[in-house]
Order: sequence, then structure tokens, then C-alpha cells
Amino acid sequence: MPYYFSKTLNADFDAAVGRTVEALKEEGFGVLTDIDISDTLKKKINADFRRYRILGACNPTLAFEALQSEDKIGTMLPCNVVVQQLPDGRVEVAAVDPVASMMAIDNPKLGKTASLVRDKLQRVVDRI
Repeated sequence: MPYYFSKTLNADFDAAVGRTVEALKEEGFGVLTDIDISDTLKKKINADFRRYRILGACNPTLAFEALQSEDKIGTMLPCNVVVQQLPDGRVEVAAVDPVASMMAIDNPKLGKTASLVRDKLQRVVDRI
């Protein structure tokens, strides 16, 4: 089972990030974290890396529901969405599939919440 879904765009990197953040908002997600991997690698180990951002997205209502079902689910939150520059100049946006990442947890109630989150994240990727 794939652990993510993605879409490749012919777009400017910063515009793709903006479109992704906006699509997340439309599905009820906020961006809790925004990690600039290329900047971090340059600062920490002086390595050059393509433009690569990890957006930690959270839908508060569904996160609360998941936490009520499984108290250690916070180890898998927030849901990561990656925006990266490809070698050919295009931009890829990839979102984690929460159903795939939570398969090891035997909790049917959590599975329903993960399915709702997956549907929302799939719509985000489709929309951008």
C-alpha cells in the first residue's frame, strides 16, 4: 500500500507552497510547522539541497477525535505534506496517507478518523 499521494505541478515553488496552504485551509487544516529542509541542511551541515519544505498540517477537530481514540497517536501528528522542487523545474506536492501510516494500530475507531483525514488530504492534493 502506498504511504503517500502526490501531484506534480508546473508552477513556481513559492506559489505551489501558497496553493498548498490555501487548499489545506479549505479542508479545515492549519499549518502548525513549516520546516525548510534546504535551509536547515545548509545551516547545520553546510549541504546544498533542492527546495524542500515539510508542512505539518493539522485539522483540530479530527486530531482531537484521534487523540480521544488513541492517546499515543500524537507520535504521528501532525500530518506531513511535502513540497519539493524537482530536477526538471516542476514542483511535487506529496501528502502522507494516514490510513497507511496507522495500519499497525489495532483500533477501528481510529481507522474511521484516519479515513476522514485521508479523504481531506486527497482533496487537498487534487485541488492544488
